[in-house]
Amino acid sequence: MGIPVFILAGLLVHFVFLVSIFEIYFSSPLVHGMTPQQTPLPPPAKRLVLFVADGLRADSLYELNSNNTSQAPYLRSILENNGSWGISHTRVPTESRPGHVALIAGFYEDVSAVAKGWKENPVEFDSVFNESKYTWSWGSPDILPMFAKGATGDHVYTFCYAAESEDFGAQDAAKLDTWVFDHVKSFFNSSRSNETLFSALNEEKVVLFLHLLGIDTNGHAHRPNSREYKENIKIVDEGVKEIASMIDSFYGNDGKTAFILTSDHGMTDWGSHGAGHPSETLTPLIVWGAGVNYPQKVTSQFFEDNFLKEWKLENLKRLDVNQADVAPLMASLIGVPFPLNSVGTLPLEYLNNSAHFKAESMFTNAVQILEQFKVKMSQKKETTLSFLFTPFKPLSDSEQINFLKKMRLYIQQQKYDEAVSLCKTLINLALEGLSYYHTYDRLFLGLSIAVGFVGWTTYVILVIIKTHTNLTKTVQANNKASTVLFYGFACVGMIIAFFLLIQTCPWTYYVYCLLPVPVWYAVVRELPVIQDLATNLLSLHLGQSIGFLLVCTLGIEILVFSFFYRSTLTVGLLVFAGWPVITQLCVQAKTRALIWTLLCVLLAIFPLMPVVGREPNIPMVIGTGLLTLLISCFSLASLCKNKNKYRNNEDLKVHFYQMLSIALSTYVVSSTHESLKNKQGLPVLNQIISWMTLVSSSVLPLLSPTFLFQRLFSILLSLMSTYLLLSTGYEALFPLVLSGLMFVWITMEQEALQHYGLSLKPKLAGFNFAYATDITQFRQLHLDDIRRSFFFVFFIVTAFFGTGNIASVNSFDPASVYCFLTVFSPFMMGGLLVLKVVIPFVLVSCAFEAVQVTTQLSSKSLFLIVLVISDIMALHFFFLVKDYGSWLDIGTSISHYVLVMSLTIFMMLMNGLAQLLTTQRLELPRRTKHHST
Repeated sequence: MGIPVFILAGLLVHFVFLVSIFEIYFSSPLVHGMTPQQTPLPPPAKRLVLFVADGLRADSLYELNSNNTSQAPYLRSILENNGSWGISHTRVPTESRPGHVALIAGFYEDVSAVAKGWKENPVEFDSVFNESKYTWSWGSPDILPMFAKGATGDHVYTFCYAAESEDFGAQDAAKLDTWVFDHVKSFFNSSRSNETLFSALNEEKVVLFLHLLGIDTNGHAHRPNSREYKENIKIVDEGVKEIASMIDSFYGNDGKTAFILTSDHGMTDWGSHGAGHPSETLTPLIVWGAGVNYPQKVTSQFFEDNFLKEWKLENLKRLDVNQADVAPLMASLIGVPFPLNSVGTLPLEYLNNSAHFKAESMFTNAVQILEQFKVKMSQKKETTLSFLFTPFKPLSDSEQINFLKKMRLYIQQQKYDEAVSLCKTLINLALEGLSYYHTYDRLFLGLSIAVGFVGWTTYVILVIIKTHTNLTKTVQANNKASTVLFYGFACVGMIIAFFLLIQTCPWTYYVYCLLPVPVWYAVVRELPVIQDLATNLLSLHLGQSIGFLLVCTLGIEILVFSFFYRSTLTVGLLVFAGWPVITQLCVQAKTRALIWTLLCVLLAIFPLMPVVGREPNIPMVIGTGLLTLLISCFSLASLCKNKNKYRNNEDLKVHFYQMLSIALSTYVVSSTHESLKNKQGLPVLNQIISWMTLVSSSVLPLLSPTFLFQRLFSILLSLMSTYLLLSTGYEALFPLVLSGLMFVWITMEQEALQHYGLSLKPKLAGFNFAYATDITQFRQLHLDDIRRSFFFVFFIVTAFFGTGNIASVNSFDPASVYCFLTVFSPFMMGGLLVLKVVIPFVLVSCAFEAVQVTTQLSSKSLFLIVLVISDIMALHFFFLVKDYGSWLDIGTSISHYVLVMSLTIFMMLMNGLAQLLTTQRLELPRRTKHHST
């Protein structure tokens, strides 16, 4: 197989493996074609007002100040005198879109939306807004349009402010909420002179939705314990009071309005959200008005948390719900059909209505969820051969009829409690059944992918052994045997395809099930190589072979572990620190071995530090900038001493520009954060300097000489100037320490080569990248090269996780990008945060490129070993992917798998980028005058 074909095949195989988990674990659970279900009795409310205070934590709203007064006095008086309250438990990812989908549509974010970055509706879904007669909504352009877009007909109206208003560096984000309150007031005032609007507002089944983003924006910018965040809660409280009073008087206090105040997610103490920390998943829920229970006094109630005592609410009944339960509650209050895809259970304790109404509502809820189950079951039945179909036994057709008959009978006999209890049992069974049919093909598809994965890894190992080692002799292929083999595998492929065809499976199933066939065909074709290898291995000492395999396995397990526990990287780096001692390298290079050990220990400290972004430390960033300048000065001094090696002063100029860039970055970080602290926004000059630094950092290294250490140092300086602008704390030091270790690694690998007698020691200082590609004499692989590749993968993982678990959504802190922009722009901010992650990655890749060329190895051979290591890791994570448990576990498991799979594809790109950065040189137009050499 030629190199281009091999690379294309590799990319295709990895792309299929990567996409497969979205099909196996993250295909949309939503089904269509259900009949809408509505409670037959008249509803208690004509209209509903929903306030969603984005990013509001439960404790921030309910707790009292030091002087025993509430931050939100109006809402406090509501829950003490007029309504019901509790905690709404959200699921991860605790982001705005999934939270609003759960509240308004009644299901937890369609997991297939992960592929769309939670931005778009991958599958159309129903919502309370869609089922209403009219919905008017005010707020953020990020949230409102998705519910209008999915609605049928023209009855969901949105009023949004400009996206530029969402500015983290603004004087006060509370203006986003006052904008909403002011526009709602003017809307109602204008309706008095607009007859069409006035009559529409007086219809039944009307929803008014106020999305309040100020608290979330202030929380990101100033943290939830800040004065700004607390002041914003006060503004929201006053706004809610004014709107509730205005609406009541508009409708002549008819007592037909229900009010709900809740939040889509909370926020951590360090101002981020996305994961499963209680501060992110516990949100307030206060309901009052038409059809809602008054506060229920209790003498004692038990909850695992101790919040009731802290909030001084022990005597008022706390009614906790799951976030998706709010949608059926809203539907029941205004009498609209329950959203078709809702999986929420109606929280009856919030309702102030007859037992008959509660039982009928619960019956409607149970039938609506059972409808989804029936559609899912019939879909699966149609695509499975009858003799292979295994139904969900607890809800067979006869069982369903039994349940419905019993429930209806209980309601007729006025045994409402028994009816409600039976409804809840049916809801739980239907949800279990939905999950059962949704994961019906999982084992079959998972095994197909795993078989393909193992086959591919085996093939890559055979390619390494066949082309880059002396372990096997070239064996002549037997034409007759290979023809039989080809037809045999073709036959297997046809049988699989026929089996899938008669079951009318989707086309993706063909890809997953047929991919292992050509992969294993390629493996079995290399049977003579396998036999030859087996003969060679049997002649080796058994103990040594087992020991070697154990060390390899242990190394890969440490890498896998490090994805879950960052401290594993510390253990690995401390073992690395002892490498020169174990291999006796310290005898021949004492000073280098000592520096290597020292830098390994220094780098080992980073994974033990808290995740980046929790506590900004700008003086540390400034200190790192000054330290980098100091190191550059020493480097400049050594360049000036060796002036005779250069044809002119252009190289010194480039070095000087890079030092200037570092100094400017240090200044920009300092002044930007000072300006934001004083609420003066992001200075335009700083923004221009930041973007110019970012652009120049990719060009400046290409102007420097291609001598090994000079080019690598130039790459470090350029990337460091950008990294400083993206840093908020101790992580600024990370690339500096990592690069130091990389420089020593390059020299240590030279010592290792000499130690094993594999090559003479070239003089590294005079080594030129530009001529490295001319080396025609590449040596064969040695066992020590597996260790080299492992070092590279380990350093790559350290570059990823050294300063925080980038697989955790709430590790991202928007403060990192404030030197570039403060207006909320998810794609731009995401891109800059990815760049921040990639910079250490590039440094490691460039060092690995240097190791390859100085140890006379073809980049292909080492890359193949790296491919095997990362593929074995990916297979681990494939079996660790889960779509149950907390959303934190789900999010982490998927991001780990995607990271390792992307790592392989990414390393191919990084390899190319590292070659470009190290070997290419841009020549500036020069004057005719030359310095004498």
